Amino acid sequence: METTPEHDERMAKMTFASVYPHYITKLERKGRTIEELHRVIEWLTGFDSHKLQECLLILSR
Repeated sequence: METTPEHDERMAKMTFASVYPHYITKLERKGRTIEELHRVIEWLTGFDSHKLQECLLILSR
């Protein structure tokens, strides 16, 4: 897939807060659970459940 520098910059500026709600919507539509999403996020980022909860608390403020 070819991307432009503008596209790459826009992707780099995306925050966890802006992406997380979209993941929730998509996984619910596909019959998956939030726990499954959290396992994938932990695998990708190395955040344990405590760190992930901290990030999610920041989102709710």
